[in-house]
Amino acid sequence: MQYEFTIQVLPEVAAKEELLKKEISVKNNLSLKEIRYIEILKRSIDARQRIVKINLKVKVFVNEDFVKTPIELPEYPTVDTAREIVIIGAGPAGLFAALRCVEWGYKPIVLERGKDVRARRRDLKAINNDHIVNEDSNYCFGEGGAGTYSDGKLYTRSKKRGDVQRILKLLVGFGATEQILVEAHPHIGTNKLPAIIAEIREKIVAHGGEVRFETRVTDFELKNGEISAVITQGGTVIDTNKVILATGHSARDIFELLYRKKIAIEAKPFALGVRVEHTQELIDQIQYKCDVRSRYLPPSPYSVVKQVNGRGMYSFCMCPGGVIAPCATSPGEVVTNGWSPSKRNHPTSNSGIVVELRLEDFAAYERFGPLAGVYFQKEIEQRSWELAGKTQRVPGQRLMDLVAGKVSTHLPQTSYKPGLSSVDMGAVFPPFIHDVLKKGFVDFDKSMKGYLTNEAVVHAPESRTSSPVRIPRDRQTLEHIVVKGLYPCGEGAGYAGGIISAAIDGEKCMEACIRSL
Repeated sequence: MQYEFTIQVLPEVAAKEELLKKEISVKNNLSLKEIRYIEILKRSIDARQRIVKINLKVKVFVNEDFVKTPIELPEYPTVDTAREIVIIGAGPAGLFAALRCVEWGYKPIVLERGKDVRARRRDLKAINNDHIVNEDSNYCFGEGGAGTYSDGKLYTRSKKRGDVQRILKLLVGFGATEQILVEAHPHIGTNKLPAIIAEIREKIVAHGGEVRFETRVTDFELKNGEISAVITQGGTVIDTNKVILATGHSARDIFELLYRKKIAIEAKPFALGVRVEHTQELIDQIQYKCDVRSRYLPPSPYSVVKQVNGRGMYSFCMCPGGVIAPCATSPGEVVTNGWSPSKRNHPTSNSGIVVELRLEDFAAYERFGPLAGVYFQKEIEQRSWELAGKTQRVPGQRLMDLVAGKVSTHLPQTSYKPGLSSVDMGAVFPPFIHDVLKKGFVDFDKSMKGYLTNEAVVHAPESRTSSPVRIPRDRQTLEHIVVKGLYPCGEGAGYAGGIISAAIDGEKCMEACIRSL
């Protein structure tokens, strides 16, 4: 017999099979000897009370053996001679669109401006150690997109958009741990994700698809309101009337190209702020209400949302046991982001703390039309670069000093490798953002007592939270509202917000594209 139960237990019980069997036996009146196996279906942490508990959804096998069902990839056909579909961008949207393309019997040609995951590492080392920004190969651009080397979180609220479990199972099929199917907030880790991304690419190529690296798209050809060709920086013309545009939220040159060619785009609200680093020990003490975190508990994340001056201020992309990374995509700017390895075992934690922006905030940039948000974002990144010394050092300030409005006399070393320069955040941000940050951090401390400490260090800016542009598309066909055959897709087009939602959108756009054929 098989039974499904939900149960709440202590962390030690959740970690030890024999203790869990005893707990389930007692609470559900089952014979301990007859319980053959317990399959954990879902796991989450409840840290709201002083005693932390683990919520489990389990399947219990009573007098019945457990037979593991292996997770297998779809049967991909060989498509080397099939009809071709061009995909611009090899982030999660582009790669999962390509997989779906192969699965449905068509040949994807993926054009990626950056390098493969292995070659990208040299450019990441250059930006960290030598402050050299490669515009085509960095933390945002290259195989796997921004998610590959900036954490690999798989949690999404976009469950209505598609089959999240399908995407997670595909990732497991390509090498991810099966724990991502169980955890409430699954995470692969920056150290593990590159190998999985490479496996996806190798599968696409093995079945006849193409992935062309260091191939930046610089122009489109249109005929009678339909896409007719894609032109690369090297002058190659690729004739096609079907293009999945999945270039990511930082591909400003693509936004500029669309605007220049009068292909409809529109400004979109986004959020912008700072990245704050605490010790992981302090966050554990606050969240788990303890002096020392139990060895049966993972490093704690946090999530805080406040309303300040009528605006949302909230934590974003929180990285337990992680580090802060330089994520500029052009010389003359600085950008921060965060990531964690799979074990989340760094001594520091960090989170973006961002302020909600509205279209009216970009009024001073209205001469740029739908690119107003891009130029608002760009100006803050360039100002930060100048204030911090015109390298990849970023403006930094101790957290309580920010709230008090004074420049920090000394900044401790943080996980941000290029380094910090002491700067008043009031010089970085417009007054309305600076004021929300100052008040908001006081409110954060009311929810997380001890959060507001001068041992915490603020890094600026956290500016690439989502695309500042939306590329409008038809709700039914998913084609651009004006240009036929062009399918705006993923984060860069304004239709996703992370690895899973981008992958789902990539699949949906490819399915819509193929149906049109």
